[in-house]
Amino acid sequence: MKSGKKLNLMVNDQFFMQQAIEEFVKTLISRGLSEYTITAYKKDLLQLQKFLTKYFENNNVRLEQITHLFLRDFLRYLSKNGRNNRTLARKASTMKIFFQFCKKNDYLKTNPTSNLHSPKFEKKLPKYFSEKEMEELLNIPDLSSKFGIRNRAILELIYSSGLRISEIASSKIRQIDLQEKLIRIIGKGQKERIVPISSKAKIAIRNYMNTREQLVSRFTDDSLFLSKSGRSLSSNEIREILSRYLNLVAKTRGYSPHSIRHSFATHLLARGADLRAVQEMLGHSNLSTTEIYTHLTLKDLKKVYQQAHPRSDKED
Repeated sequence: MKSGKKLNLMVNDQFFMQQAIEEFVKTLISRGLSEYTITAYKKDLLQLQKFLTKYFENNNVRLEQITHLFLRDFLRYLSKNGRNNRTLARKASTMKIFFQFCKKNDYLKTNPTSNLHSPKFEKKLPKYFSEKEMEELLNIPDLSSKFGIRNRAILELIYSSGLRISEIASSKIRQIDLQEKLIRIIGKGQKERIVPISSKAKIAIRNYMNTREQLVSRFTDDSLFLSKSGRSLSSNEIREILSRYLNLVAKTRGYSPHSIRHSFATHLLARGADLRAVQEMLGHSNLSTTEIYTHLTLKDLKKVYQQAHPRSDKED
């Protein structure tokens, strides 16, 4: 570790949490994590820092004095204030990643999360739309409007290729090949993958490209999807646009723009796609992350079986 970087974190030979958080966030940005993910990490750590100030003089949280007992107390405090185990597990995960970073960079000698156990929780199956609901959703945008044409292209591309919202926001014109029906994606951790585009998505994107010129301004770069000012659409703007459409289709709570990506994976597997191929298209590092979708398709298969097989127990 360079001594110059250490000096930025030290006051009288003490490493402080505030500066460590700032260095941690810089690292997350350099790794290409989404703005949404980085904000979540920072929010968790600032909440922890605020909680820990009661243990330190002058509200200066010194890294070396943080023990796993303080961190357990933080989780206990959150639990008493109504946070469920899923939230506690996420907070614990954030702390582990942060203090591993601090240990690796010599900001502290021992990692206080080494003996910290994450609360157990039942994994929720992701919500997804039926194929019929997806058709309804894709047909909502008004194609007489340049914004409706753009929004239809965004919807088609997410459902066609299973992209994350952040990946849609960062997509460039040069990354898409409509002739070959492929898009090159720079995903989490700057990992690159190439994903097919459906014929309907190709048509929707081509229609949008014919109207994109109407959105171009002096702010415009090579970004694929533009806002009304000609700038690149941000992740938050895309979520806002899609949420308006989702509310017209979703009959119950719990759906989000990410549900379109869930629908992509679920529908592929339900129609016989290979699990590893779906993993590759989603950009998942671990197969176990993709396997959650097999639970969804198995649930559908059991429902079909119970309805159709003459020897099934329909009352069960």
